[in-house]
Amino acid sequence: MKMNFNLNLIQTQKLVMTPELKQAIEILQYNAMELNEFVNEELLNNPILERIQSDAEEKASSEKEVESESEFEYDLDKGDSKEIDWEDMVNYFEDARPMGTLSYNPDNEVNYDNFVADEESLRDYLLTQLKLMNLSDLDMEVCAYIIENVDDNGYLKMTNDEAVVLFDIPDDKVENLIVMLQTLDPPGVFARSIEECLLIQLEQQGYDDGLETTLVKEHLNALGEKRFAQIAKILGETIENIQEAYDYIKTLEPKPGRSFSSLRDVRYIVPDVYVEKSKGDYIVMVNEVATPRLQINAFYKKMLSQMTRDTMTTEYLSKNLQAALRIIKSIEQRRNTIYRVCKAIIDYQYEFFEKGLLYLKPLNLKDIADEIEVHESTVSRAVNGKYIQCPNGLFEIKYFFQSGVKGASGEGVSSESVKSVMKEMIDREDPKKPLSDQALADALIATGIHISRRTVAKYRDEMDVLPSSKRKRF
Repeated sequence: MKMNFNLNLIQTQKLVMTPELKQAIEILQYNAMELNEFVNEELLNNPILERIQSDAEEKASSEKEVESESEFEYDLDKGDSKEIDWEDMVNYFEDARPMGTLSYNPDNEVNYDNFVADEESLRDYLLTQLKLMNLSDLDMEVCAYIIENVDDNGYLKMTNDEAVVLFDIPDDKVENLIVMLQTLDPPGVFARSIEECLLIQLEQQGYDDGLETTLVKEHLNALGEKRFAQIAKILGETIENIQEAYDYIKTLEPKPGRSFSSLRDVRYIVPDVYVEKSKGDYIVMVNEVATPRLQINAFYKKMLSQMTRDTMTTEYLSKNLQAALRIIKSIEQRRNTIYRVCKAIIDYQYEFFEKGLLYLKPLNLKDIADEIEVHESTVSRAVNGKYIQCPNGLFEIKYFFQSGVKGASGEGVSSESVKSVMKEMIDREDPKKPLSDQALADALIATGIHISRRTVAKYRDEMDVLPSSKRKRF
């Protein structure tokens, strides 16, 4: 074997993930809340960066319709040279106006959602009832401890041993106090299982010796699976009686505490994009609240143009100014990408916006990516976790990307449209003779939707609809 050294030239292509590209990708996939958190953090870290808050600029941007796309071609790598054209960089981003946006200042509107009433929690409600009981100081303290161990659904999340050790009292004493607390309102509270919760309610309503109690004690799982014939055979009852008892048990509350759920648990969605119809056309407006606008601080712009800078000042300004400009560029690119994606979706799903759900077409990421000439991963990041407000309602942008089946005309029919048709068929079916999956498939084929029984079963499961054997009424 002969060993020697050679010099060879090889031409290759590879993707280099620069810090700027990485930051742009991260900003693109941020939802509204994450983007605002990121911007607020950068505003604290970088004094050169500031948020645009001018009412005049907000009014001008809100009245401007989106007719063109902003492109940013400034070469940020110029900053690597020794002499930086500061004024050129600042003026470029100062003059570049973002595309059409929709501004909203919550301070200018009186929203009654901002006035939160004083709410009574489940624990407060139980403690109020406890104060009306004639108990000793020790029993009152133990009961208060038990109440503090009730979760938001009203279930007791502690063992008797915990109270026994803490208060040095016998186990039967703790159990008696728990049984006493189970008589409080709402019915079923302080239960330790779903079975106990239902039994408490049945006892309070006078069904402690009825068929309903037997079903909950001995056949709760089978009852949930609607195995009425099997239960009737074991108990020697008719299927009709079992079904009637089942209907009554369904009226009981499996989570007694959820009626006390706090309004503070409500989460409001801030749309990233608004779509409005004007003169027959749909106008796309990127929500400025969800995509904040930034600029270079006026004090530092003045410093750049007037002050003689030494080496340390130049280095400081270079680092922070280029970081600020890259963030501004990434946010503008994010806004531009979201706009282009939503505009392409609206053009493709135009019939949905005009006629409704039944006209939603199958769509995948590749279709939109090819339309706006970007990679599929860019489209995926642009729509992830973002919402669009349109005349049809509020939708997650992902909603418009649907799989589908073939229709009679050869065009695709989206899965949501098929589910809508299936739901109408199931709602109209005879409860004593519910439609099987094969019957649903045959009915859909008759309407021009070519679909298999397996696909029908898949869509039915996604709709949380039981199979025909468990929908049957006797």
